[in-house]
Amino acid sequence: MNKLRTGAFHTGMVLLSLLWLGPVLWVVVMSTRSFDDIAAHGVGSLPRSFTLDTYRQAWTDGGELRALINSMLVAVPSVALSLGLAAMAAFALSRFRIPGRRTILLLMLAGNLLPPQILLIPVAKFSELTGLYDTLWALIAVQVGFGLGFYTFVLHGFMRDLPGEIQEAATIDGAGTAQIFTRVMLPLTRPALAALGALSFTWIFNDLLWAITVLRTDDNMPVTPALLALQGQFVSSWNVIAAGTVIAAVPTVAVFLRFQRHFVSGLALGAVK
Repeated sequence: MNKLRTGAFHTGMVLLSLLWLGPVLWVVVMSTRSFDDIAAHGVGSLPRSFTLDTYRQAWTDGGELRALINSMLVAVPSVALSLGLAAMAAFALSRFRIPGRRTILLLMLAGNLLPPQILLIPVAKFSELTGLYDTLWALIAVQVGFGLGFYTFVLHGFMRDLPGEIQEAATIDGAGTAQIFTRVMLPLTRPALAALGALSFTWIFNDLLWAITVLRTDDNMPVTPALLALQGQFVSSWNVIAAGTVIAAVPTVAVFLRFQRHFVSGLALGAVK
């Protein structure tokens, strides 16, 4: 009976995996087909050609290179600033008796419950008033501001559950607050930081809503809005659009594979706690 259940479980997981991988493989295959092949036989037909020129078109003619650079210029500083500020805030709220710290946490978390659609116009107007509109700094500020509350809430839970004796031992050894934070708390919360880093990088890198809210010039657009422009430039060239999609997915996949071990251990640690 147990073998039957195990076999049924693995069969179901294989089918679900194929269901998820099917569209991904379809996009990859379509990106290597020629325009004449797709035009003659349709996008859903079996491939009868193979070419990598579609990636060159998406990379150079479609502006994917510039868009990827913009995305990295936004995602990397946003992740670093968000996690750095969130770690400091979580350390203070979890290890010191700050008046109203529960209220502060709830307010920070409540800000993430607001639908972003109702904040589009205020954020755009505020960026205009501050002179940051249509700059990458505006997008970085938005990403940091809207992610800080959630990251602080998660890291606060990890730091709060760490044994207090560790901090007491470091204090007895003469460590100051800054040393306790950098040499004790941060290394112990590395799995949580890695998990949040991978998630936040994916969210920020793939963001579309805030990018089209605070940016206007094509040269400043990150990769997701650039895919919309690519669709407008190559209206019927689905192979080039598919190639651009594959290119845009490479950085996030690479980040996840790099931090996969920390990501899984961070989720497991959070589940135990």
